[in-house]
Amino acid sequence: MTDVRLTIRIKKNADGSAALSCTRRDGSVTWQRQQGAQGRFFPLHDLTHYAVETVLRHERGFYGMVASGWDISDFGAPWPRGRIPADADPSELIVGFLDTERASGTRWNAADFNDKAALYHAEHNLATTPPTLTDDDLARVRQRRAQLFAEWDAVPPGATLELAFDIGADAPTSAQRARPSDGSRPKTRAR
Repeated sequence: MTDVRLTIRIKKNADGSAALSCTRRDGSVTWQRQQGAQGRFFPLHDLTHYAVETVLRHERGFYGMVASGWDISDFGAPWPRGRIPADADPSELIVGFLDTERASGTRWNAADFNDKAALYHAEHNLATTPPTLTDDDLARVRQRRAQLFAEWDAVPPGATLELAFDIGADAPTSAQRARPSDGSRPKTRAR
C-alpha cells in the first residue's frame, strides 16, 4: 500500500489497549497508543471517522489532514497547529454525532442530525454553514461503519486492521488486512 495517500493501521493488543498509526505517502508516520477505556473507545471512533470520510468523500477530515502532515497529537490540547481549520470537512461533528448515538443506543435520523448541527453552529458562533445529511447519507455511513466494526471484532489480539485512505483516487478507498504481529503475510479480503 505504498502508493496510497495514507495507510491506517489499528493494532488490537491482548491487554485491551490499541494503537493507531498512520503512514503517509512520503513514509512519515504519526501514531498514538490507546490504553484502558481509550483502547476500547478510540478504535471504534477512528473506524467511524474512516466510514464518514470515505463514504461522504471528505478530503479534509481527520485522515485527510493527517495525510497532509498533521500529527495525531495536533488534534487536541495544547493544539500545536491551532484549532481545526474552519474550511475542514465537518467529519468531526458527524463522527461525534454518531459516537453519541452509539453510546445512547438511540438511532437518530438526518433531520435530528441537521437540527443538532445547526444548533451546535449557532451556540459556537461558527461562520461556516452547518453540514446537512440525508437519511441515505446516514444509511450508507452506518452500513460501512458496521462492516468496519465487524472486521475489527474479527481481528485477533496481536493483529492489525489495515486500511487505505485515498479519497479522489481511482483505486478503491479501502483495503483491509488483518496482520499478525509475527510479520507473516496478511490475508487480503476482496470487497
